[in-house]
Amino acid sequence: MADQVQIKAETVKELRERTGTGFMDCKRALEETGGDLERAVLLLRERGLAAAQKKAGREAREGQVASYIHPGGRVGVLIEVNCETDFVARTPEFQKLVRDLAMQVAGLAPLYPTVEAIPADVLEAKRAELLADPSVQQKPEQLRGQIVEGQLKKWYAQVVLNEQPFRDTDITVGQLLTDAIARIGENIRVRRFARYQLGEEL
Repeated sequence: MADQVQIKAETVKELRERTGTGFMDCKRALEETGGDLERAVLLLRERGLAAAQKKAGREAREGQVASYIHPGGRVGVLIEVNCETDFVARTPEFQKLVRDLAMQVAGLAPLYPTVEAIPADVLEAKRAELLADPSVQQKPEQLRGQIVEGQLKKWYAQVVLNEQPFRDTDITVGQLLTDAIARIGENIRVRRFARYQLGEEL
């Protein structure tokens, strides 16, 4: 097409580095967004999310149990991350993802892998605690539920691995997993983890 925007190779390269998506998909996304890098990132993320949602229901029984000991030996993590095939479990990309997730658990100490993994009694107790807070009780009754839900989301970002911000990026761990599912083409999930800190509970 005569009016097609010229896409520079450096822009495609930068988009690939930012999203981990294949060359042709990056080029197409840039063409569709008129060479706008930020819009292309969003477009690829939306497509990745759609592709990942299709895969999210699939069985994931392979994967890796990995350990991470933080330098100094005061914090250690055991984590199980599942995928669909042993082939993917052995790839460097999957193994790096598992290590990144273990380091996240070591650094930010989440308690649960997903919101769904929070026991119902724990969730209800937290909701009741937030609702009983004097600052919430001062608000009009019809607004209290909304305020509590907003505060619960902030709490999730502290205690739920998938809801935590991933390192110093602008994405959550859940989005990191979604991007990995879209790139790798298999369902991936964190099944469980345990974090040990020297001297805790003594």
